[in-house]
This record gives sequence, C-alpha cells and structure tokens, in this order.
Amino acid sequence: MGEEMEGEKRRDHGLLDNKRIGGLRTMPFIFANETAEKLAVVGFSTNMVSYLTQQLHMPLTKAATTLTNFSGTASLTPLLGAFLADAFVGRFWTIFIASLFYQIGMTSLTISAVFPQFRPPPCNPAGHQEACQEAASWQLAVLYVSLLLNAVGAGGIRPCVVAFGADQFDESNPKERTRTWNFFNWYYFCMGSSMLVAVTVIVYVQDNIGWGWGLGIPTAAMAVSAASFAAGYKMYRRLEPAGSPFTRLAQVVVAAVRKRKVAAIDDPRILYENDEMDKAISLSGKLVHTKQLSFFDKAAIVTKSDGVKEGSSATAASRTPNPWRLSTVHRVEELKSVIRMGPIWVAGILVITAAAQQGTFALQQARTMDRRLSPSSTFQIPPGSMSVFTMLAMLVTISLYDRALIPLARRFTGLDRGLSFLQRMGIGFAISIAATFIAGFIEIRRKHIAAEAGLLDLPTTTLPISVFWLVPQYALFGMTEAFTSIGYLEFFYDQAPESMRSTATALFWLVISLGSYVSTMLVTLVHKYSAGPGGSNWLADNINKGKLEYFYWLITLLQALNLVYYMVCAKYYTFKPVQIREEEEHRVVELNNKV
Repeated sequence: MGEEMEGEKRRDHGLLDNKRIGGLRTMPFIFANETAEKLAVVGFSTNMVSYLTQQLHMPLTKAATTLTNFSGTASLTPLLGAFLADAFVGRFWTIFIASLFYQIGMTSLTISAVFPQFRPPPCNPAGHQEACQEAASWQLAVLYVSLLLNAVGAGGIRPCVVAFGADQFDESNPKERTRTWNFFNWYYFCMGSSMLVAVTVIVYVQDNIGWGWGLGIPTAAMAVSAASFAAGYKMYRRLEPAGSPFTRLAQVVVAAVRKRKVAAIDDPRILYENDEMDKAISLSGKLVHTKQLSFFDKAAIVTKSDGVKEGSSATAASRTPNPWRLSTVHRVEELKSVIRMGPIWVAGILVITAAAQQGTFALQQARTMDRRLSPSSTFQIPPGSMSVFTMLAMLVTISLYDRALIPLARRFTGLDRGLSFLQRMGIGFAISIAATFIAGFIEIRRKHIAAEAGLLDLPTTTLPISVFWLVPQYALFGMTEAFTSIGYLEFFYDQAPESMRSTATALFWLVISLGSYVSTMLVTLVHKYSAGPGGSNWLADNINKGKLEYFYWLITLLQALNLVYYMVCAKYYTFKPVQIREEEEHRVVELNNKV
C-alpha cells in the first residue's frame, strides 16, 4: 500500500500536471544553483594553496594534503547525497538543503578571511617563512569545518542538479525528449562558463583586492542562487523518492541466489510482473526482459513457496509477494542495467587520469616558458591560468556541437540527437589520445630550445619559447571534456534505472575521483621504476633533464588500449529496453532505446 501511495504521489507531480510544471522555464533557477556552486568551489580551490600558505602560513606539504583531502571528499560525498535523494528525500530537497550547508560553509570561510582574529598574525617585514606563525588549532578547526560543510553541500548539489534538470522534460513526449538531450549541453556550458569566471575574475580579486571580496562574491552568489532555486518550487516537476534502490537490487540478488537450483525457463512471458508493485519506481515506463545476465531471471520465476499462482501476471497476483523471495521483471532489469553500465563506466577513468596532468606537469612546463602575451608585453600569464584555454575550447566545442555537428551528424546516423552518447564518448576518448600524443612532441620542442640556449641545468630560468605552444594540448583536453563528460552524463541519466538516476549521476563524480587517484598511482610508479644512475628520472624535479614526453606517451598507449576496450564494450552493450506509458493516448509504446 505504501508503494502504491508513493506511486500516485509521483504521478501527481510527474504526469498529471505536465502542461503546468517543468519545461524550459525552470532552467534559469536550476542553472543558477549549479553556476553558483562551481563559482564557489572552483574560485576557492584553484587558489586554495595560496590562501593556506600565505594567509594561514601552512607548510606547503600540509597545504597540499589539505587540498587533496578536500577535493577527494568533495568527489565522494555525491554518492551519499545521491543515495539520500533517490531513497528518502527527493532531488529538490536534497539540492536545497545542500545549498544551505554550502552557504554556511562559504559564509564561515568569508568571515575568517575578513576578520584577522581567525588568522595568524602577518609575517615579519623580512617575510621569511620560518619567522611566520602558523595558524592555531582553533583557527584550523574553523577552516576544516568550513571545508567539510562545503564538501557536504557539493555532495547534495552535484549529483542531483543534472538529474533534477533533466527531470523537467517529459520523456514520453518526443519533443521534450529531444530537449532532454540538449539540456546536458546547456548544463555543461553554464558550468564551464562559471568555472571560466572563477579562474579569471575571482582569482584576480583574491590576489589583487583581497580574500574577503574573493570569497564574499561567490558566497553572495550562492545565497542568491539558493533563494532563486527555492522560488521556483511550484514550477518544478518533482519526483518523489521511491525507497532505497540498493535494497531493491539486493533483493533481486538474494531472490536469484535462493532459486539458483530452479530450472531456467525459455519463455520470458511467464516471469513475474506486477505493475502495481512497480508503480512507484517506474513513473515513465517499465523495463522489459532482456536475455543477458539470465541468472538473475530466476528471481522472477514463480514457485510454490512465493505465495502467488505460478505463471501469474501482475493483475492475477493474490497478494504482494515477499520481494526477498520474488522480484518482478522490472526490478530484475534494474539490476541488469546497473551491471551493464559498469564496463562503460570503468573506461572513463583513464581519460580523467590523462586530463589530470594539465594541473601538474603541464603547469610545470608553462612555468619554464615565456608567458608574456607578446614580446613587448610586460604582463605574464600565471601558469595556473593556462586552464582558461581548456575551458574556452570546451565552451566553443559545446556551442558548435549544438549548432553545427548535430544537424550534420543526423544525415549520417538518422538519430534526432545526431550522435548517440556512446559515439560521443568514443570521439572524446580519441581526442584525449591525440592530446597526450601531441603533448609529448611539444615537450621535446621545449627541451630542444632549452638545450640550444644552454639552460638545461637552470629549471627556474624562463626559456625563449612561448607558452602558447602548450595551447593545442590544453585545447584538445577542453574538446575531450565537451565530448566525453557530457556523453557520460547523458549515458548515466538515460541508462540508469529511473528510480536511481541521482545515484547513477554520482558515478560521474566517482570516475573523476578514481581518475585522480590513478594519476597519483601512475606518477608514483613511473617515478620509482624510471629512476636511473646519477638521479636521472622520467619525472625529475628539473623537467629539463627528465623524460616527461615518455610519460605522456605512456599515457597515450594506455589510452589507446582503453579505447579498444571501450569500443568492444560499446559494440556489445545492450541498451535499457523500456515500455513508455503514454497516458493521454491510453496506449503503450515499446522503445528499445537504440541510440
């Protein structure tokens, strides 16, 4: 009875009021929230090391550890936030409550940056680091609590905003379904624009005007976005949570294991179905049987001990069965969908590993190069600001993708969306390979100039080679993100069970987290096993004497193998088959999702 009531509530929000709620008019409120979150986290994290070392007088290693812990935590909390949204709270309230946590954390950081009592006294006039007093324990506690609140806020916003935005378009309506595909491009464009402002304007304010203003601006933006997001409450299509998705997946596994000795069946039509039982978790339509992973079909085989008539349909069932003993076809296919997504999900880790080098070794390359805008200019581009070229390339690619590539691709693929999300991700993988391959040759060119100038032994001396030689690799990584990241968001949202889309979207952030950890592991291994006599190393402290190009090409090789793996996975991937209920026409249309 409880699931039936939940199902009716979800229908009240999701179907009966389609003409009055959801749609494009909700986008400004949703995008404002995501824009403010990115403005806050990127604006702070990009320059965080400067704040910790210069304002709180942390040692560099401690500051780097603090930054790593914050980034890792903020990439893992989306799993918890997504679970709460799908199982108990719902996406709207998860986003709103998370925004409040974020607001409190950012306000705390801003207060600590404005009032000197929250920071150690300035260093002596000589400015020697050893003469600086490190922040007291209670001052560090304020920092850590603030960062924890921000990580909790990110955990609620990141996985839910994209799923909540896509929820505003009715999948049973062909016109709105097309808008759902466009939504992911709009979402990423807004996110990229916000990040671009953060790494330029906000960082400039922090360095040249003050940290009070530098943190206060994104704090104020977060307050405005939270208020505007709440103001759109009555306009949103809000899908109520349908209980823990992990519990349902576990029930299918347990039921299948219990019936492991039951003979398999050849006719899937006699597997158990119960539309009333699944109503709360299949708003748009139910999943239909697929042949893969047939072991789990045993969970839907009716036996005498299940308490329902063997071979009965949903409407013929005398009572709701124990879900730990008997599952419906829809619930079995939910588990199959999650398992089938796994191999595609794993393929994205190496792409993130490759992109992570732009914030480490590419930054070191930039630091050794001529960063003037022109030979006569006195202004030098900060090494960290080279990521602007990645973001610009990403934004341009997204714009061209919508305006030019989709219409062109339609002629060849016949798909309304131009390219399927699997094709889009594959293109991104290929571009990432080109990025690291080219990066190796640019590094050879940089070291050749250093050798000609006799500066190999002087790693801190600026070389007579323009930093703009690095633009191609930065731009290619921006193009990679436009194809791969958006493709992944589309993939997770489209192929995940409807009742756990926030959880599936959180997997996108988990890929980013794991990709960063794999990068750390790869750097550690290469540094250890490439060490030679006389202190030689591929990743030497003096990159002029290292073999950084070998490292880039190693990543290129790994990515090439990964692309082959991905192509095999994509070729044999089975799309989630759905029967979509079209309420207004009182008929059921089966879609096979071959996109």
